[in-house]
Amino acid sequence: MATTAKPARPKGLAVLRIALQSRKSATMLAFGFASGLPYALLIGTLNAWLGEVGVKLATIGVLSWIGLSYSFKFLWSPLVDRLPLPGLERLGRRKSWIFLCQAVLVLAFAGLALTDPAHAIGTFALFAFLAALASATQDVAVDAWRIDVADEQAPVELLSAIYQFGYRIASIVGGALALVLAARMSWASVYLVMGGLLLLVAFITLRAPDTPRPESATLHRELAEPGALTPAARGIALAVVGISWAWAIGTIVVFMISMLAPADPAAPLPSVGDFTRAYGPWIIAATVGVPLLTAAVTNWMKAHARSVLTAPETAVSGLRTAANHLYVALVSPLAELSARLGWGVLVVIGMILTYTLCYNIWSSFAFPFYLDFLKYSKDEVAFASKVFGIFMTMLGISLGGFLFARLGRMPTILIGAVLPILGNFAYADLAEGAPHIDALGAAIGLKTLFGLFGFDERMIRLLLAISFENVSTGIAGAAFVAYLSGIVSRNYTAVQYALLSSLTFLIGSLGRGIAGEAFDTYGYATVFRWTAAAGLVAVLFVLLEWARVRRELSARPEEP
Repeated sequence: MATTAKPARPKGLAVLRIALQSRKSATMLAFGFASGLPYALLIGTLNAWLGEVGVKLATIGVLSWIGLSYSFKFLWSPLVDRLPLPGLERLGRRKSWIFLCQAVLVLAFAGLALTDPAHAIGTFALFAFLAALASATQDVAVDAWRIDVADEQAPVELLSAIYQFGYRIASIVGGALALVLAARMSWASVYLVMGGLLLLVAFITLRAPDTPRPESATLHRELAEPGALTPAARGIALAVVGISWAWAIGTIVVFMISMLAPADPAAPLPSVGDFTRAYGPWIIAATVGVPLLTAAVTNWMKAHARSVLTAPETAVSGLRTAANHLYVALVSPLAELSARLGWGVLVVIGMILTYTLCYNIWSSFAFPFYLDFLKYSKDEVAFASKVFGIFMTMLGISLGGFLFARLGRMPTILIGAVLPILGNFAYADLAEGAPHIDALGAAIGLKTLFGLFGFDERMIRLLLAISFENVSTGIAGAAFVAYLSGIVSRNYTAVQYALLSSLTFLIGSLGRGIAGEAFDTYGYATVFRWTAAAGLVAVLFVLLEWARVRRELSARPEEP
């Protein structure tokens, strides 16, 4: 019997052509743009503005903690999923949240434009945090919208490709175009222009299709079946994990306030390094260790029939539904993972926490490094980092897929862990005048090749460093996404992936504070080498995971 082949996934400009053929796909393009633009402006471009007006790198590092909003967004995703917004619900269950977030983003960008970060960094940070929170929440609603509206004419795979296309366009607009505009107008004007673009998307949101809100029912029926933990036991586990997360987030926010808006401006600012050394391990313990331990305890209770249901649970309420959402988001993913992997879960979590550490820890300082330390122009950085660099990242992603198919999962993951370490050494060399980059570029002919396009020696150094870094991180990113996709359970795909992917950036985001202080104290080259050394921890965990996987495969019975 003949089978119908699945249509090939569109690529490149074919995605744009298809996106403009229907209202639903065109809306997805706009939503992808609306998701990518705030991230580019808040996590990267904002630091170029701060560096230009003389804000210290230590302060920039602390302000970059607003990026944790994207890591923690799964915590309030149940609220976005279940709560009708008064006055806006008539727009649609997803559209109402998306429109609200876009309105907040427009107001927050206007607030940034009206605030001078050199003299009111606390107020500036408040607007930036508000924008990051709205952006992360918009991502939750947009992801849900994409799944909800998918149908045969617009399958979720096509909508996902269109979303990524819109997101990449936004990365160029919020990165390269923003820098080009900033060379010709004030930064405040740039952010007003970007807010205007989001306002246009908000009008598109009002015309977007949506799906009706389902009637309230028992969420995740497996929680109500015999053998599942009782609601009281789940409530205790949820409270323990929730209090741990709340303490960690509260500790970070309180320190950010003390650093960016001190009660006594005349007093010396607290040390980011001291805070990270004193509280960093406890924050990791609260957000990773406590949930893992709680998951292990719930698994033990179910295995020994302690505090479990003996009959189906039939009670339904809004509070119970919300609690079930939070339990499935915070406890169930790690409980399933630890039950399936046993002690091996410690290796998996260790690898997830450290894999991107080598380059995530300094990524927020890229623009200050290029613009303020190396003295490249905004136009040069816009082209090198956000146009040329994006193509190099896409090349790296393609190479990662090729290596995954030819070499296998773990060898590609190991390559992805090693190459960014070498990339950090390349940046250390760039900070010291690029003698090794010059020699390597001349030896392999790249210096001559770039010269044919009219680039001078100084620009060639930047392009070569960015080439290696972006190709390396592209390979690492492709390998790691494939790894995470393979490690998650089919029963918990969405929530488990959301939780594990959020942990990927936790240590790197926390480390940006101490990295900023270290850049101020020791200089770029030294810190680049330190972060390269930190990447060796990821290599160790990859080797341990490789050994665990081999041991697991050898223990399986041979299949016919």
